Amino acid sequence: MKIYTKTGDGGDTGLFGGGRVPKDDPRVEAYGDVDELNAVLGMARAVELMPRIDEVLVPVQRDLFAIGALLATPNPEKMREQLAKARVDDERIAQLERAIDDAEHELDPLKAFIVPGGTPKAAALHVARTVCRRAERRVVHLRRDDDIPQL
Repeated sequence: MKIYTKTGDGGDTGLFGGGRVPKDDPRVEAYGDVDELNAVLGMARAVELMPRIDEVLVPVQRDLFAIGALLATPNPEKMREQLAKARVDDERIAQLERAIDDAEHELDPLKAFIVPGGTPKAAALHVARTVCRRAERRVVHLRRDDDIPQL
């Protein structure tokens, strides 16, 4: 299998489950930003190996793959299949909140905004945070016009 298809050279792209849309379609923008977030998290993991951080980020990256596939699926029938894989339920959210709470216990209380930077890993995670916020905005925009299920 080749990693290029040449089917998008005219400015459109195929969606999972069928159909083609322009490459700047809101659906493509949304899943593209989710994909970018996944890549930035991978870069942040690679900057400095920290198994404790990987324990949190690798499952998040898997979640993002599933969410991206869901966003790339306009067909309601196929979307149901993707939704089962992409489900971010209360237990998954609780896991993430526990990881954040555990990390916060090691920090001094925040008294001001943090200027991005510090270590290369911290800087990469700041980039991931901003990409995540953009991806969230794109998904919210897409949900206004398309039937995207609540995860």
